[in-house]
Amino acid sequence: MSAASAGCTEQTTARADGPPESYPYKVVTTVGMVTDIVANVTGDKAAIHRLIGSGVDPHLYKPTRSDVIALMEADIVFYSGLMLEGKLAGTLEKIGRTKPVVAVTEAIDRAYLLAPPDLEGHPDPHVWMDPSAWAKCVEAVVDALAKWDAANAEFYRANARAYIKQLEALHAYGKKAIATIPEQSRLLVTSHDAFNYFGRAFGLQVMGVQGLSTESEAGLQDLNRLVDVIATRNVKAVFVETSVPAKNIRALIEGARSRGQEVVIGGELFSDAMGEPGTYEGTYIGMIDHNITTVTRALGGEAPSRGLHGKLSRPAFE
Repeated sequence: MSAASAGCTEQTTARADGPPESYPYKVVTTVGMVTDIVANVTGDKAAIHRLIGSGVDPHLYKPTRSDVIALMEADIVFYSGLMLEGKLAGTLEKIGRTKPVVAVTEAIDRAYLLAPPDLEGHPDPHVWMDPSAWAKCVEAVVDALAKWDAANAEFYRANARAYIKQLEALHAYGKKAIATIPEQSRLLVTSHDAFNYFGRAFGLQVMGVQGLSTESEAGLQDLNRLVDVIATRNVKAVFVETSVPAKNIRALIEGARSRGQEVVIGGELFSDAMGEPGTYEGTYIGMIDHNITTVTRALGGEAPSRGLHGKLSRPAFE
C-alpha cells in the first residue's frame, strides 16, 4: 500500500518567519532519515545540524544543553514525529513558538498508519521502513521550505522530484527481491517491532521480541511465543538491529536451539538509525537497500550481494 497525502498526523506550529537572511541558512534535524530528506531537497542552500547520531535510539534520546542551543539558533527545524522523538517533544513545542518546526510525517494520510493496541492510540512511528510512505514525507519538507523560502521554491521542488524517483526505484527493488523468498520463509524476526511498515510494503510477516518502543522489556512469555513460531515455521535466520542491544535475539536463538532448531543471525538491520555518515548505509536509500538485501539473502531469496546499486559496504549474508 502506498501512502496518500492528506490530513496532518502531527505538527508543531510552523510559522513562516523567513525568508532566510543569508545562505546557507541553519537547519536542525533529529534523526538521520529526516536529515537525508532535508539534505537532498535543500542542496547547498542549507547547513544542517543533526541532533541524534548514528546507532542512537531516538525513543530514548534526551536533549542535551547543546541540542537546545542548536535548536534556538536554527532558522527552521524538521523532525519525524508520531512520538518517535518522545523525549524531545516538549523542547520542540517551545521552539515552535518562534520559528518553523515541522514534523515530516504530517504529509501521510492517517488511514495509512498502523496503530498497534500496545501504543494506546498512538500510531507506529517507523514509517520510513516503507519508501512509498517516506516519499510523502519529502513533500512535507518541500511544502515547508517553499513557503518559508519562496524565492527557491522551484529549486526545492526539482530536487524533491529527483529524490522521489530514487525512492520509487528502491521500493520496486524491495518488492522484486522479497518476492523471491520462499513463501514459508517470509517471516522477519527482529529485536523490536520497527519493521511492520517494511513487512506490509514488501510482503513479509514481521515479529519483534520487544514492542514498538525499545523502552519496553521482552518477557519470558514473549520469547517462548517466538520460539514456538520459529520451530513451527522452520525459520533459519533472525535479525539484530544496530540501535538495539542483541541480548534478546541471542536468548531467542538459545531457546530455539534447546528445542533442536538451529537458527543463525541473518544480519544486523538498520531500524531507528542509519549507518555512519559518509557511508552508503549512512543514507536513507543505503539503509533500506541494506535491509532489503540482507533480509532477502538470509531468508533464502535472491538479491545482489552488494545491493540495488552495488554500493553496500560489504556483501550481505555470505
